[in-house]
Amino acid sequence: MEIRIAGTVEESIVDGPGLRYVVFVQGCPHKCEGCHNPETHDFTGGKLTDTDALFNKCTEDPLTQGVTFSGGEPFCQPEPLYELGKRLRERGYNIMCYSGWTFEELLKKAEREEYVGKLLSVTDYLVDGRFLLEKRSLTLKFRGSTNQRIIDVQKSLSENRTVEAEM
Repeated sequence: MEIRIAGTVEESIVDGPGLRYVVFVQGCPHKCEGCHNPETHDFTGGKLTDTDALFNKCTEDPLTQGVTFSGGEPFCQPEPLYELGKRLRERGYNIMCYSGWTFEELLKKAEREEYVGKLLSVTDYLVDGRFLLEKRSLTLKFRGSTNQRIIDVQKSLSENRTVEAEM
């Protein structure tokens, strides 16, 4: 399945727990002031690739424990990311996803957009909410501003309430 990406990072320790492969998707409607990836905002930028190629790259390094979907806005391309995330979870990888939308906003979107819900269903951790420059902090783990949360998505879905992850 085709997906538009801005790029990838093969070994990251700053985009989630453990050693991770990171996929930066292309396109973001939020355009947060101070965003550290402004080149990902344009929906026509980046390059087209496919989920099979990404899957192969994600699984090359035997030390990689997880995969992070960042951006851009991953929930603007939920179908290919769901397909990729599903395959990766079947191989034992954990999935972390960043979104400018809050978890609650994504749940509402999922009522109208099937693949938003499906992408959430294969996501272990979600960093949610827009980056707010006035709340920027360099001391936060895996987040850029103090309004952003790290959500334990699977626990939240099973308990039908928002549960923040302990990291």
